[in-house]
Amino acid sequence: MMSWMDVLGRVSFSNCDPIFDGIDQDWSVLPAPPAWLTGHVLRKDCLTAPIPAADYALHHDELFLLPDLGIVSSGDVGSVLLFGSRPLESMRDIALPSDSSTSKVLLRWALKNRGLDPKFVDSGPDIDTMLEKCDGALLIGDRSLMASRQYPDLVKLDLGREWNDSTGLPMVFGVFAARRDAPEEHLKKAYNDMMTQLTKFESDESWRTEVISRSSEKLGFPYDRMDDYFQREVRNRMTPRDVEGLTTFLEVACGIDKGPKWAFHSE
Repeated sequence: MMSWMDVLGRVSFSNCDPIFDGIDQDWSVLPAPPAWLTGHVLRKDCLTAPIPAADYALHHDELFLLPDLGIVSSGDVGSVLLFGSRPLESMRDIALPSDSSTSKVLLRWALKNRGLDPKFVDSGPDIDTMLEKCDGALLIGDRSLMASRQYPDLVKLDLGREWNDSTGLPMVFGVFAARRDAPEEHLKKAYNDMMTQLTKFESDESWRTEVISRSSEKLGFPYDRMDDYFQREVRNRMTPRDVEGLTTFLEVACGIDKGPKWAFHSE
């Protein structure tokens, strides 16, 4: 019988394909929406997973983070977008998707920062349904990428860009979390295997092309759009500057006045 310590959770979007495409087959991979992965980690369904940074804030006493890995943007993120049929300033209500946590906290922070106070309505993550009942719709991940391709004129705000413009810092949307009682030996193996794949994606041009080709086929997107997404918008290697962005987000948007707790430090 497979143990939870042999399972890695992953976001069921393209944004962490560079880590999980080709991962060592010793691991079983559990795909789920970001907000569901938090529960999977806490319930011991998997050893570690990229959970929303806002969920780490909620459960920071029970979890710690793996270093160097995340879901990060330095400006436009391209896949955490607010859509709308009217300008941001005149939106009366905004539909929020059920599969997200960080983006909802970030949107509330951003609108408050701008002096705006629309009503929020929880919704399934379908742009047509959301905009039928609300002036605005927040979408994340592949659904957001696809909606921006289908309705480019409806994109009103890129939340990665908004955070970066407001703070000057990168935005860390997802963090690789584990329970504090997870065995360090297993966590280090998971970390090493994930970093191996990420480094291969970053340094081996032919492998990078293969991974992006699979991502673009999965979404029915042109290769060039996905190449741009991984080149310019989303990345998975977390730098010290990104950690500064994460710490600031935890403090100003989530009310956590202490920085992240790490499972161990990278060599």
